[in-house]
Amino acid sequence: MRKIYLKDAHTRQDPLRERYKVAPEEAQITDRGRTSWSLENDPFHGLVIPGSQDYGEKWGFGIHRAVGGDHDAPNPGDLLCSALASCLDSTIRIIADRLGITLTFLEVAVEADIDVRGTLVVDKTVPVGFQNMRCQVEIKTAKETDPDLTKKLLTAAEYSCVNLQTLRSGVMVEIGYSLS
Repeated sequence: MRKIYLKDAHTRQDPLRERYKVAPEEAQITDRGRTSWSLENDPFHGLVIPGSQDYGEKWGFGIHRAVGGDHDAPNPGDLLCSALASCLDSTIRIIADRLGITLTFLEVAVEADIDVRGTLVVDKTVPVGFQNMRCQVEIKTAKETDPDLTKKLLTAAEYSCVNLQTLRSGVMVEIGYSLS
């Protein structure tokens, strides 16, 4: 059964905020995801296992038809867009709760554009990677909500969204290999 939490961001976060002021090392966390070899001899499908604990979740992924896949499952770009959408959505909801704003509707849609000639090495002048991303937030608040407070919410959410800020500023990615 899913737990329902109503208006308890202060209760959950304030003790953490106070704790991290005196023990900043405890604020350091590591998120994880990994893949699992799942479909022999099929380079166009796989399984991703989110998180560091066993949530019992494995998500199938497929490769986009633009690079030879069947696009019969979410592709890695879809997962990246979904990660951004879920992070921005939850950040908005948490901050709305902290500000006492009642949301009546929230949907975050993310799209990302890529020219796959780069990844297929068709044209070496085309960069590998998404050239741009767009987030569209549709939000409705209770009628009595001050518009300035809603603006404050959205500004704070953009500032606090981990995935959004990571994508905007970039991050060093190290790769290690274990060869057998």
